[in-house]
Amino acid sequence: MHGLQPDAVLFVGDLSDGDLRLTRRIASLPFPLAVILGNHDRGGDRSGNLLRQQLALLGNCNCGWTRLSWSTPPLSIVGGRPCSAGGGFHLSKAVQAVFGPVTLEESAARIVSAAREVPADQPLIVLAHSGPSGLGSDADSPCGRDWKRPAIDWGDRDLALALDSMSAERRPDLVVFGHMHHQLKRGHGLRRSLLQDRYGTAFVNAACVPRSGLDANNRPVLHLSWAEFQDQRLTHLSHRWYTPESELVHQESLQLQDALAC
Repeated sequence: MHGLQPDAVLFVGDLSDGDLRLTRRIASLPFPLAVILGNHDRGGDRSGNLLRQQLALLGNCNCGWTRLSWSTPPLSIVGGRPCSAGGGFHLSKAVQAVFGPVTLEESAARIVSAAREVPADQPLIVLAHSGPSGLGSDADSPCGRDWKRPAIDWGDRDLALALDSMSAERRPDLVVFGHMHHQLKRGHGLRRSLLQDRYGTAFVNAACVPRSGLDANNRPVLHLSWAEFQDQRLTHLSHRWYTPESELVHQESLQLQDALAC
């Protein structure tokens, strides 16, 4: 990653099943960082103590229910609900212990409030662990349930509500999330992980698992989801596989379209 020199690095959660060593390594990376914690990051601890330790290690890299911003690059990230497990709306015991009771509407309002803080001359980027509901109910949809029949939409209702509310003022340019693995259960193929809606908002599910492997030439490769902006305009969105020497060996890109009128 050092050879690639990204302007910012975003982590979509489920870092290490609560193992704090990887959290420390992530927090020490020499890049602008935004991290949203996933449902696995609380480990098996229902008390919230492990979650508090994760949040303390991340410090100002944690973007759950808030806006992170940097002057270099001039960029903001709006965080969704921390530790989501998808499937509509549910707060685990650990999340309630740390954040208190939060309703679906309150969660959506927190996300919308953070989005209002993004300057008009910056793109509106939302980072969540689980994607929003409304992206399809098939098993291979970006947030489709693939481990149990029937397949249903397993996205977050509060995030969908927040995105809809944002759109009254300004539509998000990019929504980044993970949680639902690209490889479908029981060998049923791959999930659709790059898409753009009719209004121009792009969605990327970055949950390629495992994130590292070997290419056809038996070389080690690492997966990264990659986005590029020119001013406020999203100009590139893809999944990429790099060698440890930062050589790009494969790319799957989304053909971006201009937003349609409402």
